[in-house]
Amino acid sequence: MPRPTSPSALSTLFRLKPVTTEDDSGLKRVLGPASLVALGVGATIGAGLFSLTGIAAGDNAGPAVTLSYLIAAIACGFAGLCYSELASMIPVSGSAYSYAYVAMGELVAWIIGWDLVLEYAVGAATVSVSWSGYITSLLAEWGIHLPARLTASPFETIPLPDGTTTTGIANVPAAFIIALVSLMLIRGTSESARVNAVIVTIKLSVIAAFIGFGLPYIDTANYHPFIPPNEGTFGHYGFSGVMRAAGTIFFAYIGFDALSTAAQETKNPKRDMPIGIIGSLLVCVLAYVSFSFVLTGIVNYKDMIGDPAPVATAIDRTHATWLRLAVKFGILAGFTSVLLVLLLGQSRVFFAMSKDGLLPPLFSKTHKRFHTPWLSNLFFMVITGVLAAFLPIAELGHMTSIGTLLAFTIVCAGVLILRRTTPDMERKFRVPGGPVIPILGIASCLTVMISLDSLTWLRLVVWLALGAIIYFGYSRRHSLLNR
Repeated sequence: MPRPTSPSALSTLFRLKPVTTEDDSGLKRVLGPASLVALGVGATIGAGLFSLTGIAAGDNAGPAVTLSYLIAAIACGFAGLCYSELASMIPVSGSAYSYAYVAMGELVAWIIGWDLVLEYAVGAATVSVSWSGYITSLLAEWGIHLPARLTASPFETIPLPDGTTTTGIANVPAAFIIALVSLMLIRGTSESARVNAVIVTIKLSVIAAFIGFGLPYIDTANYHPFIPPNEGTFGHYGFSGVMRAAGTIFFAYIGFDALSTAAQETKNPKRDMPIGIIGSLLVCVLAYVSFSFVLTGIVNYKDMIGDPAPVATAIDRTHATWLRLAVKFGILAGFTSVLLVLLLGQSRVFFAMSKDGLLPPLFSKTHKRFHTPWLSNLFFMVITGVLAAFLPIAELGHMTSIGTLLAFTIVCAGVLILRRTTPDMERKFRVPGGPVIPILGIASCLTVMISLDSLTWLRLVVWLALGAIIYFGYSRRHSLLNR
C-alpha cells in the first residue's frame, strides 16, 4: 500500500528563500542609471515596432492600434512599478524568479524561472531569425547575395529566381548573430552596455526621422473610423480587436523586465533599478504611440491587410526614399540590442537558479578574468543558435508574450504578499496607492492573456509540464534549502 505524502514533504514545495542582499556572486557592479535605461530601451524597442504595428492595425484594431499600445503600456506600467519595488527590496540577479522565491516559495519560483526561459531563449531565437532576413535583404541591395539555402531552416520552402522551390539547410546568419552577441556578453557587461548605448541611439534616431518626415504626409481621413466596427468575429475590429491587438503587440514591450536580472551588476540597485525600469518604459511608450499614430495616418489600415512591409509603403508616400535604407539599419540595430539584453537576462536567470541549487553548478561559474557567467552564456549560445538555425520558430514568438504576462502577474502578486509577510523590510521605492496598482497589474495582465488564442495557451501548459518533470526529477532534491 503506498505511503501517504507527509505534510512536511508538501511544505518543501513552498519553502521560502531568506531575503539577502549579500553579494557573493562574483559579478562586477558596473551599471548606472543611464546604462540601465539604455539597456531597457535596447531590449524593448525592436523590430516589433516596425512589423507588428502594421499587422495589428490591418487585422485587428485599425487606427486604434495607438490605443492598443497604450493599453499594453498600462499593463506594463503596473508591472514595471511592482518590479521597481521588488528590485529595491531584493537587489539580486534572477528577476521575477528571485522575487517569487522570497514571496511565494520554491515551486512558484521554479515555474517562473522556467517561464523566463521561454521568454528569453525562444524570444532571442525568434528575433535572430528576423535579423537574418533583414541582413540578407540589406546585403542584396548592395549586390551581395547569400546562398538562399543557408538563410532558412530545413523545414522552410524557398522560392528560387527560376520559379522552382527548394528547402533550406540552416539559417547561418541567425546562428552567427547569436554567437556574436553571446561572445560579447562573455567579454564583459560594461563593454556590452557601451555597444548597446550606441545601438539605441541609432534606432531612436531612425524612429524620430520616420515620425518627423512622416507628419506632413498624414491624411486625417485615414483616422475615420478610429475604431472600425466589429465584423462579427472576436478580435476583428471593434473593442475586442483593440484588445486582441494589445495582446499581439505586447511582444513589442518585452524587455524592460530583463533589467532586473542585472541587479548584481548595478552599482546602486536599490536606487538605480527603479529609475532604469520606469525610465525605459516611458521612453518606449512615447516612441510606440507616436510611431503608430504617424503610420496609420499615412497609410490607411485597410491597405495594411496582407502588406508585409507597411512601413516601406509609408516611406514611399513621403518621397524620402533614403528612409527605407535607414529603417533597415534601425531594424537591424533594434534586433541586435534586443538579442543582447534577452541573452543577458537568460544567463542571469540561470545563474541565480544555479546558485540556489535548482540547476547544475556549472551555470553559476564566473570567468576569472571577465567576471561573467561564461558557461551559461556558452550554453545558451549553442541552444539558441541551434533553434535559430534549424527550426522555423516564428510561431513560437507568440509563446514569448504569454510567458512574459505570466511573469508580470506573479511579480504584481509578490508585492501584495511581501507587504503582508515583511511589512517592515526596507523599500527604497514603494508602489503608491497601497494594493491598488498591484491588483490592477494582475487584472490587466490576465485580461491581455485571455485575449490570446487557445493554441498559445496549450503551448504554455506543455512547456510548464516539461519544467515540472525537471523540477521533481532534479531541482527539488538539489535545492540549497533541502540541505
